[in-house]
Amino acid sequence: MRIIRDHQFVAAKDRGASAAIGNFDGIHLGHQTVISLAAKHAARLKCPTGVVTFEPHPREFFAPDTQPFRLMNAEAKANRLAKLGVARLYELNFNAALSGLKPREFAKNVLSEGLGLSHVVIGKDFCFGKGRAGTAADLQEFGREMGFGVTIAPLLSTGGIEVSSTRIREALTDGRPQDAARMLGHMHRIEGEVIRGDQRGRDLGYPTTNMSIAGLHPPRFGVYATRIDVLTGPHKGHYNGVSSMGVRPMFGENTPNLETFLFDFQGDLYGEHLSVALVEYLRPEEKFESVDALVTQMNADSARAREILS
Repeated sequence: MRIIRDHQFVAAKDRGASAAIGNFDGIHLGHQTVISLAAKHAARLKCPTGVVTFEPHPREFFAPDTQPFRLMNAEAKANRLAKLGVARLYELNFNAALSGLKPREFAKNVLSEGLGLSHVVIGKDFCFGKGRAGTAADLQEFGREMGFGVTIAPLLSTGGIEVSSTRIREALTDGRPQDAARMLGHMHRIEGEVIRGDQRGRDLGYPTTNMSIAGLHPPRFGVYATRIDVLTGPHKGHYNGVSSMGVRPMFGENTPNLETFLFDFQGDLYGEHLSVALVEYLRPEEKFESVDALVTQMNADSARAREILS
């Protein structure tokens, strides 16, 4: 998958795609429907399948002090889109210039002349342009005028419940990763670089990897059974493990992070990139009376996680 970040400088081989447009936070089943429709039109038109999205998320741009809400960082989104067969990711820089474009200007300058899209697919509730003034119907009209096709995908529901990033956040906040996975169509994952922690886990017999969750919607703090993909380095592969999400109250108040123990693993993962999937919530965070009590509980958590993941 090729990633293009500036609509004003696009190579000829990256133009002409059939592209789904949206923020696609989480890339849930509804998003996947939109992307699959773009792929069908790409096959018909014999062109690449693309996705047009924005970094930073427009909500972050307009309200930088808002509480973290994202389900995915840019790295996780790109990895998931590549798995879905997207060939061109137009990860456009969302800045004052882009946000100031009126709907017609966005359609003309970005979609038509900039990216040269042959077809676009959007959700029924899609809005675009300055002040979110443009509607899906407006884009259809611009497409007829400017020479690109427009398909409007219906909203998706499962079990009578509309699939949305908001509902997925609610499930994660409640410690229901399996419900979130049903709407996502995949397990919720946190991806990023392994950073150095306090290294207390080594002393406890549980060496762990530490990952930041800054900027992400925090799932319910506590302990999870997890599946881990090591994405880079000599230890690339798939592992099972147990992870602690939160502030580690046993050792004072700390910055929230994700701390993961990989079962049956030996090696150094500092600086490598991991993808950690939340499989099942085991228990909330807890401050124990002693380190021995903590280790006893960690042993129990590991045993239960192994049983679940088996």
